[in-house]
Amino acid sequence: MIASAFSSPRLQVDSVRAATWFGLVAWLPLAFNWAAVSCGEDAPEKAKAPLGQFITVSSPVDDAVFARVTNAAIKLQNQSAQDGRPAILVLQIEPGTSQFHHVQGLAKFLTSTQVSNLTTVAWIPQTVTGPNVMVALACEQIVMHPDAELGDIGRGKLLDPDEQQAALALAQKRHNPKLNSALVRGMMDQQVQLLRARLRVNEAGRDELETRVVTKDELETLRKTDIRIEDVDQTPVKESGQLGTFKGSTARALDILVVQTSETRAAVAEYYGLPRETLREQSADKETRKVRLIKVDGIIDHLQESFLMRQIDRAVADGAQAIVFEIDSPGGLLMSSVNLAQTIARLEDSNVRTIAYVPREAISGAAIISLGCDEIYLHPDAKIGDAGPIEMRPGQPFERAPEKILSPLRASLKELAEKKSRPVAICEAMADRSLKVFQVSHRDNGRVWYMSEAEVHASAGEWILGPQLRETNGELLFTVNGTRANELKLAEAPVGDLGELKLRIGLPVGSPIKIIQKIWVDDLVFRLNRPGMVVLMIVLGVALIYLELHFMTGILGILSVLCFALFFWARFLGGTAGWLEVTLFVIGLSCLAIEFFAIPGFGVFGISGILLIVASLVLAGHTWSFDFTTNVEELTWLTGQVMLSVGVVAVMGAGAARYLPHIPMFESMILGPPVGPETEPRLRPDALDTTTATGESLSIGQQGRALTMLRPSGKASLNDRVFDVVSEGPFITPDTPIEVVSVNGNKIVVRQM
Repeated sequence: MIASAFSSPRLQVDSVRAATWFGLVAWLPLAFNWAAVSCGEDAPEKAKAPLGQFITVSSPVDDAVFARVTNAAIKLQNQSAQDGRPAILVLQIEPGTSQFHHVQGLAKFLTSTQVSNLTTVAWIPQTVTGPNVMVALACEQIVMHPDAELGDIGRGKLLDPDEQQAALALAQKRHNPKLNSALVRGMMDQQVQLLRARLRVNEAGRDELETRVVTKDELETLRKTDIRIEDVDQTPVKESGQLGTFKGSTARALDILVVQTSETRAAVAEYYGLPRETLREQSADKETRKVRLIKVDGIIDHLQESFLMRQIDRAVADGAQAIVFEIDSPGGLLMSSVNLAQTIARLEDSNVRTIAYVPREAISGAAIISLGCDEIYLHPDAKIGDAGPIEMRPGQPFERAPEKILSPLRASLKELAEKKSRPVAICEAMADRSLKVFQVSHRDNGRVWYMSEAEVHASAGEWILGPQLRETNGELLFTVNGTRANELKLAEAPVGDLGELKLRIGLPVGSPIKIIQKIWVDDLVFRLNRPGMVVLMIVLGVALIYLELHFMTGILGILSVLCFALFFWARFLGGTAGWLEVTLFVIGLSCLAIEFFAIPGFGVFGISGILLIVASLVLAGHTWSFDFTTNVEELTWLTGQVMLSVGVVAVMGAGAARYLPHIPMFESMILGPPVGPETEPRLRPDALDTTTATGESLSIGQQGRALTMLRPSGKASLNDRVFDVVSEGPFITPDTPIEVVSVNGNKIVVRQM
């Protein structure tokens, strides 16, 4: 029996095989169910992103607005059918006054079968009253700003019976499940009181609890039916005698009228999962849209900043409706980058669409500039980020900037992120590597966003903390590629090249993008702002003044003014000089003129004039930054340039005083060396006795006295007559004995005895 109880080894193997096959067969249905469930769970992730479009319904609603909305809705629905993707039309309804029959026609279209496969959403950013409310009631869903209000269709007056019936018909169609007839009555009649009641209703043989907004009359009618009223809120939704308007936050709390509250258009797009490019409305003439391209490459400094500012002004003046910034730069100066980003961000106020296209990299200041654009498109492998400020000192490695510089930068990044609806924490993490960013989800709708821990705590439970982003581990500044930037809602879906970008922004395939090129002014400004050219212009300006004091022709003075005018013009367009520097220079020249021609000696006005001129030349090449050390280093370098220029002029002046008088071409114009007994044999015999242009005879060495200050020209007494004379070298004070050095026509050169 024992032997029969234990089967042979062959039988044991067969039994095991049979059991195995039986188990596999038994588990097959479960496996199929598990696979089906798994596919079902993954299906939403693999579902195609919805199509979407925003359209502003401006006031008054007329035939043009009706045509624009209907054409866009039908086109969007057709595209949805072709692509097999859901479509959402968001109507941003603006406040204003419209004719009732116009809004009634638009509302009738939105609830018709013509757009039955299209989800219509009313977005109310501001308070809307009057007939325009009808357009919102006709949409399937309503999203409001928390502080906006919606209602009071008659604006304090009762509508005509036909108009009332048209408004009630919108609620009776049950197009919007958050809307019912009682709410519409409350919007039309101030005297209607609205209550919130919980009813026990029988649905499909089961008792269910339903919360409903009813009028006082409707509540009395319900009491006479079989429907059981469980409870009625003591606080009415709307009191009798009040205007029938509903605030967004209140409606959301009561779960009536609206499905969601949002503060920005971008938040609405995020709620419905729409791509960021849908935020920009597509005009009917998009095929003829003016798009301009500006290239941002190389180091971003003051000169580059000024050049790009001019490029932007030219594009706007050219009527550009969209500007593409092709950014490929390792960064540059912090202040220049922030100024450019803020200027680009403000183009939104002029209805100019701004797009950043990054084919390779946008690092440091270039990343900040990108954040100022409405949309950012990167190549999948392009890099963006690492915008932390650093300090550069000669002979020392780079150092991270102190908190006093980081704080204003984070404030600027936060402002740009909020303006362009990007995650604030991610933008700040580009500059602060210690900032940890987490993936968070909304408590009510599960919307995914990215915040710092402080932001999550400040939301008072609205956002649920999730995992930390791997790019914010405290080691490096936040930097990602194009694919990852799109995942983190920092940029749009990546593009392969400029041609793909054109398709993404709505341009036809063959449509060219006009590039804003450099003009001769830009090339000249770049050349004149080179250090060598700066020194040359200062040297020429000062040297020409020095020569003018000797030649007294007037032409050299004009050329000197031209040199300094060119210097300030180049600095002005280079972005480092302003009217302050020009004013200081003019005041400095005025002080020197007062000292030379009005006040004897050389004192306060002369010294002040020289200091003001030097200060203007130095400040004309400097733009103040956050860092004190950087300011000092740059001012020291610029002061050195000016001092070098003055030194070169001094050497040139000494050479001119020594050699020019011996050149035959200039010997009659340039003063020669002092004339004394030891040098008299060297003078030409015919120069010892000369005649002036007025016929007066003067001899070399003739003595007299100065009547006025000779700087270098003035008046002197010779032969008991008054002559206009020129000092040979140093200035001569009045009543100083002088002697004649040379006479050439009406030009009499004298020197101090």
